[in-house]
Amino acid sequence: MTEPILLPASDPFLDIRSLPKVSLHDHLDGGLRPATIIELAEAAGHELPSTDPVALGKWFREAADSGSLPLYLETFDHTIAVMQTRENLARVAREFVEDLADDGVVYAEIRWAPEQHLQGGLSLDEAVEAVQEGLNAGVDAVEAGGRLIQVGQLITAMRHADRGMEIAELAVRHRNSGAVGFDIAGAEDGFPAARFAEAFTYLAENQFPVTVHAGEAAGVASIRDALVHGRALRLGHGVRIAEDIEVDFEADDAPGVDGGSDTAVGMVSIGQVAGWVRDRGIPLEICPSSNLQTGAVESFGGDIESHPIDLLYQTGFQVTVNTDNRLMSGVTLTGEFELLAETFDYDLDDMLELTMNAVDAAFLPLEERDALAAYVTEGFNQARG
Repeated sequence: MTEPILLPASDPFLDIRSLPKVSLHDHLDGGLRPATIIELAEAAGHELPSTDPVALGKWFREAADSGSLPLYLETFDHTIAVMQTRENLARVAREFVEDLADDGVVYAEIRWAPEQHLQGGLSLDEAVEAVQEGLNAGVDAVEAGGRLIQVGQLITAMRHADRGMEIAELAVRHRNSGAVGFDIAGAEDGFPAARFAEAFTYLAENQFPVTVHAGEAAGVASIRDALVHGRALRLGHGVRIAEDIEVDFEADDAPGVDGGSDTAVGMVSIGQVAGWVRDRGIPLEICPSSNLQTGAVESFGGDIESHPIDLLYQTGFQVTVNTDNRLMSGVTLTGEFELLAETFDYDLDDMLELTMNAVDAAFLPLEERDALAAYVTEGFNQARG
């Protein structure tokens, strides 16, 4: 467990891990325990770069830290290889939930692409059922330990493949047995949401929620496509919406942007797409460390200090904080909040606002979101002492 950090302003010496958190963007095949990968790979006859858990975890982090989304995605060859049986999928899902709960997560939407897990003979439905079995077991284990966590599946289609409608129908079939939303993922540049327009229409007709990876490996045009053709209610990453914002730092006497850092001070000009996203509260599932690894924010400077998350937060976008792939990035949600607190002087109020953004964005019925909001608020109030 990491040491608590001293939060700025009037907040007490606080262990961020103890705060109730909400995770909306976390990939199942990007959050395995290295020791589990080694054990399952040996049984499956799959060769790994290392059979030492510490060394393997380091390899994943270093291999993913390439500045390229395609190279980042190659690391998943090893995790997907050991997730091809019902037993393995269930185990990985169970451990995933347990690890989230250990990090203080109380609600999580876990995304994964069933079409990538059929090499062992499972059908799409059997794969979804196996993951749900593991998620349920994880929730039960967490509750047996005296804690609470709620989880749901985001059924994902690979955007470079041609199974969009099939996966959309799969998601809707399982809407009453764990599936809470639909996503498309994979190589974004060159594979727009428009390729799955028919599937997105089907999902809209069935009132099934959609989030779309956009604004990571491609820019504002990809985000517009996700909104128009994808009917996206949330944007996976969405960080490059900042390319549709201009800040004139020379405008000293112009209206500024209130906030806890100097990042967003000056005259701000919001473009048409960015204005649509901000003014309608379309949530951004931002993953700070992952964005640095994949080069998504390279045009802004490529380090955490120049990451546009603070600009987006200070200018009123519905920013949520996420991990993307905890194994590849070597992060936790606690660690991502610590990073933002240290970099942008975020305090407890900022963390609560970012968490409540995620609560509001959750693919849950209103009554359940209200209950989750009350639970999160109570947890933060207890942290205030």
